Amino acid sequence: MNEVIIIGGGAAGLMAAVSAAQSGAKVTLLERNEKLGKKIYITGKGRCNATNACDAQAFMKNVVKNPRFLFSALNALAPSDLMQFLEDNGCPVVVERGDRVFPESQKASDVTRAFEKALRRLNVNVRLHSRVMSIDARDGQVTGVTLENGTKMTADAVIVCTGGQSYVSTGSTGDGWKWLSSLGHTVFPPLPSLVGLTSDEKWVCDLQGLSLKNVRLTLTRGKKKLYTELGEMLFTHFGVSGPLILSTSAYITELAPEDVTIAIDLKPGLNAQQLDARIQRDIAESPKKQLGNLLCGLFPARLAETMAQLCQLDPTRAANTLTREERARLVEKTQSLIIPVSGTRSLNEAIVTRGGVSVKEIDPSTMESRLVKGLYVAGELLDVDALTGGFNLHIAFSTGFVAGREAAGRQGLRP
Repeated sequence: MNEVIIIGGGAAGLMAAVSAAQSGAKVTLLERNEKLGKKIYITGKGRCNATNACDAQAFMKNVVKNPRFLFSALNALAPSDLMQFLEDNGCPVVVERGDRVFPESQKASDVTRAFEKALRRLNVNVRLHSRVMSIDARDGQVTGVTLENGTKMTADAVIVCTGGQSYVSTGSTGDGWKWLSSLGHTVFPPLPSLVGLTSDEKWVCDLQGLSLKNVRLTLTRGKKKLYTELGEMLFTHFGVSGPLILSTSAYITELAPEDVTIAIDLKPGLNAQQLDARIQRDIAESPKKQLGNLLCGLFPARLAETMAQLCQLDPTRAANTLTREERARLVEKTQSLIIPVSGTRSLNEAIVTRGGVSVKEIDPSTMESRLVKGLYVAGELLDVDALTGGFNLHIAFSTGFVAGREAAGRQGLRP
């Protein structure tokens, strides 16, 4: 029976422990915190968007960095497989808008409990308050780990599932990357992804608290369209956030802010001619109405004031004094409101971390290191990330599943 040590009791580590134990290994799960699944508790605003019930092709379209690396993992553990596992272990799930999968109870803690139930059934040795200080290896082969108290633990295989560097309070401090780097792995610097964007423009921050729904965001770099989607966004004290912005950040975190353009179509259901006709109709119905009040029929009041300012229109003028050129300017700004951004918020505010271990150094069919035998890597430590919607959690679960299964199959590697 192979002995497998798993470092980290988050999504990847929990699934790796279940998978390894199911495959016949003697499994020890080491978690530095006082409980398992600490980051799971805060995902999906405490509801845990565990996966996405879309097909494999749609899933891949939502993976921003290194999607091809995930083919084997998704084939090994599809979203339907994870949903069945949760159901079988006492956590019924529901599929909501956008194929997002949540526990029926709407409590993230029930996802962790489902894994804890499975771990007990499979006799996994769970050790809390156990911080690993190093991964031990000799002659290109893992031998075990050393704990903070100096204890050395031997193993046939070690699976590293310590997470990235987002939400440091949950224990994701980047330790895994330090160990992997010391063992010769290439580690790309951690960057924030799925995070709010900052802006130095006063008018952007002045709209703090304003939420826009059913708008279309388009991100371009030069003439190349990087991302476009219909949805919601929010103006904040630092710039912009909300679902559309979080997804946008995944495409620009490695780019210079000045190299990209974010444009918002405030009326995506209308083309230029239809929008101009709508404005003319509103003017015809109330020709003496102040222009500012007319704009309130098109936009929320605070945004109407900003639009007048950006279009260089006096809001106290009568609506029927609006010229054709001014109407054209208003239409253009409505269909392409440029949001100047200066960067992203900090890594600690990010939902996931961009960067990590080079996937060229990890076998995608096993999650084993190509440099150190018996060493496996899963979850956010890998340089793979996706958009919001349950995709990142499923990447952690699926890569953890493969790592656990394959680590259990190693034959007596300890000296």
